[in-house]
Amino acid sequence: MGNVNTSAGLRRPSGECREVLSPGQERRAAWLAAFRTVRDETERRAAPLSPEDQVIQSMADASPAKWHRAHTTWFFEQFLLGPHDQEYAAFDSRFAYLFNSYYVTAGPRHERPKRGLITRPDAHEVAAYRAHVDAAVQKLIESAEAARLDRLIPILEIGLNHEQQHQELMLTDILHAFSQNPTAPRYDPGWRPPEFTRGRPDDAILEGGAYALGHDGRGFSFDNESPRHDVLLQDARIGRRLVTNREWLEFMAAGGYAAPALWLSDGWATAQAEGWTAPGHWRKVDGVWFSMTLGGLKPVDPAAPVCHVSYYEADAYARFVGKDLPTEAEWEVAAGHGLLEDAFGVVWQWTRSAYSAYPGYRAAPGALGEYNGKFMVNQLVLRGSSLATPTGHSRLSYRNFFYPHHRWQFTGLRLVDYAA
Repeated sequence: MGNVNTSAGLRRPSGECREVLSPGQERRAAWLAAFRTVRDETERRAAPLSPEDQVIQSMADASPAKWHRAHTTWFFEQFLLGPHDQEYAAFDSRFAYLFNSYYVTAGPRHERPKRGLITRPDAHEVAAYRAHVDAAVQKLIESAEAARLDRLIPILEIGLNHEQQHQELMLTDILHAFSQNPTAPRYDPGWRPPEFTRGRPDDAILEGGAYALGHDGRGFSFDNESPRHDVLLQDARIGRRLVTNREWLEFMAAGGYAAPALWLSDGWATAQAEGWTAPGHWRKVDGVWFSMTLGGLKPVDPAAPVCHVSYYEADAYARFVGKDLPTEAEWEVAAGHGLLEDAFGVVWQWTRSAYSAYPGYRAAPGALGEYNGKFMVNQLVLRGSSLATPTGHSRLSYRNFFYPHHRWQFTGLRLVDYAA
């Protein structure tokens, strides 16, 4: 399978068209192709997993692969087919309860920490569920008149982007499960790490001033990327490159995990309670550090960007070297001006910005309004994208967010310095 970051995302398929289509027909065909591409990518990522793999839930924050496949299908059933297709017949009325996630407005749901107990429906029945919904969505899009299609496409688009988020989670969640298996199973024997910039380039100069932050209105975005607004930055130097494993090993060798003065109070308590002495998924074998990857257990490459570190660890490392984590505004401005290397496709990068609403933000009405807005507290923003992010799903203004103790995602860091 190779590098997993290979899906076509939401980009329009290339190639010649054998028949001349009207603009309306071309638009309809493009969205149907995008729908099939995204849905197929989910199944491609699930293909290496056995039925036993697909039911495991290694912690409350993770979900079984089978659940991800079903939940993304429920999303189209709940928000597209149910309200907009009077002829649609639900595949199984019980699935609305089993595969809702956190949409309280949509109805009751199975407890998140107990998703791994749903051994039935099995993986084959979930595949039948996906096929049932796929056929109904295709029929709906093919038959909708132009005005109705205009109303359907925004829902279809958010559903596809929602599914791409779960495609990434499918990989992070199964990797977390595999990392706890003493036999170190391989998700993909042909997996290879992403390309990254080697060497030690100088920091980039980030000039202070007023800059626009947030989505510019071109193409899709989630609601938390808007409204676009001005921010004021001070002069800084920002790391062109990501912090590497070599640098992290120096932090470890210097006792960074045993130095409470470097840590936030909550971070120190978490590190002690969890017994952290190295990044997530690392284990020492015969005195050598290895990391659990999608290709199995691999020796830690000192030149590679460090991965699977929490915000607490990233903040402690920044203190260790006398620098800071960038704000999300600094990251977006620097990336937008081409100052950052490996901004996308390697690791998500922690910022020190709290995940909160931009000035003037209002959540959408109804259940879809629960998508982002209600999580805007007690989490930190990450920017960029990772090796598991589907192609076409990343953009400059994308705001990922996790709790500061989370480190099962593909998360790393770069640094900023304000010294003259």
